[in-house]
Amino acid sequence: MTHKLRWVYPKINGQLSLFISFFFVTCAESVQIMKKEKFHIEYIFEKISQNSLWNRLATPNGLAEWFADSVTNEGKIFSFYWEDYLSEAELIEINPPFYVRFRWLEEDTATYFEFKLHKVELIGSLMLEITDFAEEDEKEEAIILWNTQIKTLKRKVGL
Repeated sequence: MTHKLRWVYPKINGQLSLFISFFFVTCAESVQIMKKEKFHIEYIFEKISQNSLWNRLATPNGLAEWFADSVTNEGKIFSFYWEDYLSEAELIEINPPFYVRFRWLEEDTATYFEFKLHKVELIGSLMLEITDFAEEDEKEEAIILWNTQIKTLKRKVGL
């Protein structure tokens, strides 16, 4: 967004007065709105029960084991704490023990993060599918962060 400052010298009661007026002009050609893109990541979990993994994806105590330092909830609002930082998310969909979707309250309403559990019958494992949104230039960092978080989750469940 480009802001232009314009000086105005009107005459009031015969005296020259200085007025500063700000005119905010949006130059459409210079504004780039970064749109978040949806992405999916999949992780395989062997030798773990679906209920055990589900509890770590959809409950405050379970999420506090690997996702945040502390997690609380009041109704559908989950509060995630990392050291001195707080971020709140709304639980917007849930289908136990298969699927949970949250939306960060400070984010666009079209974005969310979700966890889906799929049974992989062929190998007798569970697949965790994570859906999230990131700006194009931040997607790689977001995937690295998820990889780190999932390593912590696997360690906490003994894998």
